[in-house]
Order: sequence, then C-alpha cells, then structure tokens
Amino acid sequence: MLPDADELAEVLLDLAVPHEDINALVRMGRRVTDDPELLRFLRASVEELVRGMGEVGGAVDLPQLDWASGPLQRCFPVYVFVAALPYTRAYHRARGIPADVSRRTLADLGRNMTVHRRRYGRAGVQAPWWLTRHFRGELYQLGRLQFERTRPGQRTARALTAAGLDMGSGALCLNLHIPDCLGPLSPAACERSLALAADFFATHYPEEKFRAALCHSWLLDGQLKQYLPADSNIVRFQDRFHIVHEDREQADTEPVQFVFGDPELAVGTLPRRTAVERAVGDHLRAGGHWYIGHGWFPL
Repeated sequence: MLPDADELAEVLLDLAVPHEDINALVRMGRRVTDDPELLRFLRASVEELVRGMGEVGGAVDLPQLDWASGPLQRCFPVYVFVAALPYTRAYHRARGIPADVSRRTLADLGRNMTVHRRRYGRAGVQAPWWLTRHFRGELYQLGRLQFERTRPGQRTARALTAAGLDMGSGALCLNLHIPDCLGPLSPAACERSLALAADFFATHYPEEKFRAALCHSWLLDGQLKQYLPADSNIVRFQDRFHIVHEDREQADTEPVQFVFGDPELAVGTLPRRTAVERAVGDHLRAGGHWYIGHGWFPL
C-alpha cells in the first residue's frame, strides 16, 4: 500500500510536502506498514477515496483515525493520499491528463500542509476533505486557478436558465478556486487560466459540456468595493461575475483565515500592511461583517 522509505521520500517531494516534514513522515510510515490494524484502516480509507473515481460530486467520507491526538493522527491522511496515488495517476493517464497538470494539481497536498504548519506550528493536513477532489479527478490546477467539475445548486441553476443557458439534464459547471501561495490574482493570470481550462476540458472531457464558471467565496462580497480601488485585482475578479446572491450568514472567519492565516486571530490585532488587510480588518473593527458571495459567468 505504501512505497518503501526511499521511494516514499521522493513521492512526498513530488507532492510538494514541506521538506521539514519529510523525515518524520518516512519514519511514521514504517509504523503504518508494520501495524496490521493501521494497514487495514489505510486500505479501507483508500477504497473509500477511489470508489467512483472521476464521478462528479461523488460522496466521500474519509474515516478519521481514532487515536489519541498526535502527529500520526494529524498526518495519517498523507499516507491515504500517497497510497491512492497509483489509482489517481492511472485515471489521469486514461484521460490523457498532461503530467505537469497532474503534478501541480496533486501538489496541493503540500500547500495544504504548509497552511497547517503556518497556523499551528506543526505538521498536519489542514483539510483532508478538500483534497479528495484532487485525488478523485474532480479538480485540476490550470495556471493561477483551480477548476472543479461540478453541478450547480438549484438557485444557481435557476439563475443560469433565466439567463438563457441550456441547463438540461447532465449540464455541468466549473467551480473556480483560488489557491494560496501562488502570487497575485491578476487579470492576466486569470485570463491565462481560463484559456488553459477551455482547452483542457474540451480535450480531456469532451463528453462533458460546462455551461458556466461558478465561484462561492468571500472575494465576491460586494462590500469589498467600498475599500478597494476599482483597478484592484479583487475588484476586477469580482467584476467577471453575475452575483446570484450573498449569504446572510456571517462568514467573518473566512477572510481572516485566507488573508491572515488563522481564523481565530483577534480582530484588534489584525495587521494593516496591505490594502486587503486594511479592508478586512477595518471593516470588522467598525462592527461590520463579511459574507460569502455566489457568482457565475458563462463559458
């Protein structure tokens, strides 16, 4: 289920796992392969992950290792994703996915671990549920943006139909995600990603018709325009979308997490070094709240 120690280190490097975590992960990997109970748990987890590989919106419920909190519990999803890697790569090969797209997509594991260490100061996987999309062939990184094959929710589907898009049986959309640690969200970078996506999905998923690009994010909260100039990257990103609606449930921790790295930071301590930091923090300090916006544009 797992490669040997030498190969495991190389695989972890390919997945962009932080260098400082690799030695410990290799050591703990021996515990997993030497313990029959852990090995059975690993097999069951991989089976759950790869079942229905490539399905859009397939339900995946990765079991959590029921051990006392510690490095093995925090890092066990790494071994699940490594053990599932041959299945993911076989699916990518069958679809003709270029090796560089596969590598950059699956390297989100390392980015996820970097975010975890930045927040907690120790090794771990921040959001294993999020990474299941990458390893099941539902999501791909193409340039600055990530694109997830998805079906729109009922409210969005009604908006798309009202706008004249054919949302008949089987119609799909692409959810846009903005990964961390990849530089500014410039209009040129977004245009390049969208061009890459148009070619990628037409080539590798020709039987699927993607009607619109969707985004569900605090970046689509219209209040940001009160703080940022019209030519800012975030405002220009917003302007691509038709806004379906904004949630009325407060989502203050979302921008705090993505801008400052920790959703639990005290509002009064938030730095004011950049325009975005000032916008997020000043709005909260003034008693305001942030909300998730839901938008789309046609493909």
